[in-house]
Amino acid sequence: MKKRRIVVKVGTSTLTNELGKSNLRTMEKLAMTLSDIQNMGNEVILVSSGAIAVGANTMHLTEKPTTMRMKQAAAAVGQCTNMFLYDKFFGYYDKIVAQILLNAEDIKQEEKKENLTNTFNALLEMGVIPIVNENDSVSYTEIESVDRLFGDNDMLSAVVAVLCQADLLVIMSDIDGFFDKDPRLFKDARLIGRIEEIDESVYNLAGGAGSRRGTGGMKTKLQAADLATGNGINTIVTNGKNPEVLYDIAKGSKVGTLFVGKKEYR
Repeated sequence: MKKRRIVVKVGTSTLTNELGKSNLRTMEKLAMTLSDIQNMGNEVILVSSGAIAVGANTMHLTEKPTTMRMKQAAAAVGQCTNMFLYDKFFGYYDKIVAQILLNAEDIKQEEKKENLTNTFNALLEMGVIPIVNENDSVSYTEIESVDRLFGDNDMLSAVVAVLCQADLLVIMSDIDGFFDKDPRLFKDARLIGRIEEIDESVYNLAGGAGSRRGTGGMKTKLQAADLATGNGINTIVTNGKNPEVLYDIAKGSKVGTLFVGKKEYR
């Protein structure tokens, strides 16, 4: 098996259940699988959403917060809760994790980008698994924006993959991959296993927002795949319900939808 640098993104719909509470079974499976994949010699980076949703539940809010101050408060609590759980679950498998919180501004400034790259490389060299999220408790631009830059961290995961010169980006969604039509509405929807070029016709197939607990729809996943593949990084969109599917991906098996990285950029 080729040893690779792999970025895995999980969304709110994967990390929480229908009641908005942390999905402990999925989080533990995710930690076990990523630890095992690292044990095979790969380098692993996890991009994790869910801070606001988890924080709102931890604070016993009766509904998803709508004001900026409450969203940021929920994010601050949720980050703490998520990292506690990740530290606990990864610790079961003798792994050290680190938290990295990013703003859009951190990506735009060359000096900050260089510092981020150096930090990622240092952590990975030491066998640490970085866990990345957008810094919602400080940054308000992403929360306020209707057309979010990071889109429930889909684009953030692609930015991280490019920063770290990853070999593979895996975006775990609440559906099995990219379909020719919305599988939630059409029973005859067909999964597209491989996409060589992300052009206008592919974007036209993408629908709106995803699940009610998350903020990222297929459009943001396409945008993320577009950025990653444009930098030569193969990108896979698949279902995050069973994190153990990452074993098949690591072995090179066909899972979900593969967006092929452009070879001229490698």
